[in-house]
Parts: sequence; C-alpha cells; structure tokens
Amino acid sequence: MQNNEQMTIFDRITPEPLPARLRPKTMDEIVGQKHLLGEGKVLRRIIEQDAVSSMIFWGPPGVGKTTLANVIANHTKANFINFSAVTSGIKEIKTVMKQADDNRRFGVKTIVFVDEIHRFNKAQQDAFLPFVEKGSIILIGATTENPSFEVNGALLSRCKVFVLKALDEEAIMELLHRAVESPQGFGDQKIDISDDVLSLIAHFANGDARTALSTLEMAILNGDQEGDLTTVTADTVEQCTARKSLLYDKTGEEHYNLISALHKSMRNSDPDAAVYWLARMLEAGEDPLYVARRVTRFASEDVGLADPRALEIAVAAYQACHFIGMPECTVHLTEAVIYLSLAPKSNAMETAYLSARKDALDQLAEPVPLHIRNGVTKLMREIGYGKGYQYAHDTEEKITDMRCLPDSLLGKEYYRPTEQGLESRFKERLQKIKDWKRAQEEKN
Repeated sequence: MQNNEQMTIFDRITPEPLPARLRPKTMDEIVGQKHLLGEGKVLRRIIEQDAVSSMIFWGPPGVGKTTLANVIANHTKANFINFSAVTSGIKEIKTVMKQADDNRRFGVKTIVFVDEIHRFNKAQQDAFLPFVEKGSIILIGATTENPSFEVNGALLSRCKVFVLKALDEEAIMELLHRAVESPQGFGDQKIDISDDVLSLIAHFANGDARTALSTLEMAILNGDQEGDLTTVTADTVEQCTARKSLLYDKTGEEHYNLISALHKSMRNSDPDAAVYWLARMLEAGEDPLYVARRVTRFASEDVGLADPRALEIAVAAYQACHFIGMPECTVHLTEAVIYLSLAPKSNAMETAYLSARKDALDQLAEPVPLHIRNGVTKLMREIGYGKGYQYAHDTEEKITDMRCLPDSLLGKEYYRPTEQGLESRFKERLQKIKDWKRAQEEKN
C-alpha cells in the first residue's frame, strides 16, 4: 500500500507534459486538417476502410504528424514502432524489419513511424525499401522538408504524400479551450484565463499546437495563485514568451497596421523605415512566410515591369524562408525588402487588371470571337471556329493586325506603361506595336 501511495504522489507531482496528456486518440479528437480528415475526405476514408498504405506526412512542426500516425495505428490495430532519425542506425532498422516480417506471418500489421525522415541518409532510407515493397511494414514518414528533395525517389514513389497545414488561430483556440476544460488538461483546477489571453497564446504559437499547449502550461504554472484559483494575465504570457503582448491586440488591428507600414515604406522608397517595420513584425512572432507573401505581392503590385527582377527576388526570399525558417531567414527578407524599396515603382499592371476586371464582370456573357476559338472538332470548324485566325509566327514581324478583343471592347486600353525603370522599354515596344497595327488598318 505504501508503494502505491508513493507512486500516486509522484504521478501527481510530475505529470506528463500537457501536449502528451491531450494527444488525440481518435480522428474526431484531432484539431485542424479538415482537408484530409473531414467527412468524406480521402485520408479519413483510407483510415476508416483500414486501407492504409505507406505514406509521408509533410508539414510544419506541431500540426499533428506524429499524432495522426498514432491514431492510424490505434484504428488499424497495428503494432506501432517509432523510429527516430537521430538515434536509429541501419542495424536497428534491420532488426525491427525482421521482427515486422515475423509479425506479418501471424497476420499482425506493423506500422513504422519515422519522424524527421529527411534526416535519414540514403543508406538508411534504402534499408526500408524492400520491406515496404513486400508489405512487411506500413511506413509512415513525417517531415518538415519537401519530400521531393529529401526522400529517395524509389521510396517516395511507394508512398502517398499528404500535406498537413499549419493550424489557424481558430483551431488553436479550440485546442486551448479543450486544455483548460478537459480533465486530461486543467479541468480539475480553477483557472481564470480570458479569451483575449488565450488569443495571445494562439497568435504566439504561429500554427504550432505543441507550442500553444506548452505555452499555456507554462503560463498556468506561473499564474497568480490565490487560494485554489490560478489567474493568468497577458503579463504572465508576455513573461513566458518574451514577447510584448501589446504588439498584437485581440482584433488583429496592429497586425494589419504593421504590414501596412512595411508596404507603404517600401512604396515610398524608404529602406530604413521598411527594415524597421519588418523587424517589428518578425520579433513580435509574425510568420515569416506571411511577410514573404506580402512582399511577393508588392513586387508585382508596386514595382511590376519597372524591374521584373523584383518578383524573382521576392519569390526567392519566400523559398528561403520556407527552407530555413526563423531566425535565419531574417536576412533573406531584409534583402528583398531593401531591394524592393530601392527599385523603380510602377503600378501599371495592377491598374490594368482592375480596369479589365471591371469590364469582365460587366460583360461576363461577351462571346469569344470565333477566329480565336479552337476548332478542335469537325463541327466546330464547320460553324466557324478558328476561321480567319492569323498565326503570328508565320509573319515577318511576328505580329498580325488580327483583333482579339470582343467587338464591344475594340480599342480599349488596359495596360498603360510608365517611364519608370525598365518599363520605359516596354512602353516603347508597345507603342511600336500599336503604330504598326494602326498602319495596317489604314492600308486595309
């Protein structure tokens, strides 16, 4: 009796970490990933029909890759073996594969889960291949890196790749509420924590469920105690995360204020201000990929053909952020932000699209002229599809005077290039084309 009592006290003093206590055991307990696990979705059907084959889960940290593998193992009643790319060598792999082979003879499935499969070298990955091919194991790999580059082609071709998404703040909030209310979390304690404070934790987690739960646990353990009531405030969260909660309020207004400040500083060709606002966002915990996406939009919206390289640099910065993440990717974003700040500016492409969009919406039923339709069948050709089409490559000038707009829009001009940067060359070229076409019309 004494030993049992001692264990009970020990368990109470050192419980499992919150993420482990709340790890889902069924598909319905998993938060997020509705595109894969929603009713009727492909992965859910595969699991429910017990038709699981080897697969790779690709996604950012803390989105449920390991959890999903465990749920699959529970549902399929399979023997579950967890491999770590850091500690497992070829000898360990072959030992486990032999055990899986033996299990198969007795009708027992074996799921081998390989976390961070991208860290396995080619020889280690090759050691799995024959056992995957003959069905001794169901291999489930998890990776934060693009498997096209990090997993051997032979192994990858035998695995279905499922892309897991970072959890949105709504999903994280659902998870945090569950943690506060569930008996597996803090449901047996009196916790005073507002939705505003939970929202701060959700934002800080940046789509990572594990980070969200660990931060919540730390905040509760460091909350203000008064009797049996624990109060968690924004100040508590700030101390636990080393982030100033005031940077992002509950409505997200400051989030949009900062990205607006970055955008307008670049538009005004002020690299110092742009780098400052960039630093403000990143150091407040903003997702670098969000910033990179906005920078990519800016490259075409505000620079455009005044400097076509701007888009290349912005996309390269996004890819660099995806490859290495924070904090290393700060230099890539800084490079892009400074380049875009100093680049010549033109919004001619955006104004062209907005003008064309208005006409497109107003005239959705405007028919495509017959001569630029594809006459892919005999009937289509008989009724005039493609009749009168002029193939530009057959001409000396590589252009024709063929009209491509609907009759109601003939003569309409959407793209009006500026004199900024390289766009002046596009303007000159466009003018020559228009002059040539006008001369052809006068001849006819």
